[in-house]
Amino acid sequence: MYLIPYGRRNRGLASRSKDIFNIDSLFDNFFNDSFMSPWFMGDSQMRVDVKENDKEYIVEADLPGVNKEDINIELNNDRLTIAVERNEEVNVEKENYIRRERRSGSFCRSFYIENVVEDQISAKFENGVLSIVLPKKDQTPKKRNRIEIK
Repeated sequence: MYLIPYGRRNRGLASRSKDIFNIDSLFDNFFNDSFMSPWFMGDSQMRVDVKENDKEYIVEADLPGVNKEDINIELNNDRLTIAVERNEEVNVEKENYIRRERRSGSFCRSFYIENVVEDQISAKFENGVLSIVLPKKDQTPKKRNRIEIK
C-alpha cells in the first residue's frame, strides 16, 4: 500500500477554478484531459481486490483498456505478480493534418499469498477485469499443545 498525500490534483472538478487565466488550472485541466490516459500519468496503479474464503483466494484486478496479451501473471515463492506492459501507436491522417502519437507504459502489483495449489490456479480476463482463483492447499488444523505453567 502507498500513502498518497492529498494534493491539488486530487481535488474534484467541482472545486477547480473556471478562470481561463488561472495558469495552474489551465495546466491541470490539460494534463487531466481524457487524452492523457491514467495509464501514462501518476495514477497508473491498478485497483485490486483480494478475497479469501475457506477453499480459495480470489484476486480481481481492474484493467480497463488493456488487452489480454499485455498481461503477465506469475507465482514465484508464494508471491503473485500481475504485470502489464502497453505499447500503443495512433496514426490519423486527414486532409490538412497528420497526427501521430506513441505511448508506452508498464506497471505491476505483487502480493504474498501462501498455501496455494500452484497447478490448479486459474485466471480469466473479461470486460476489463482480471480474475485469478488460487485454490488453497488442504491443511489439517494444527494441534495445539497447551503447556501448563507451574
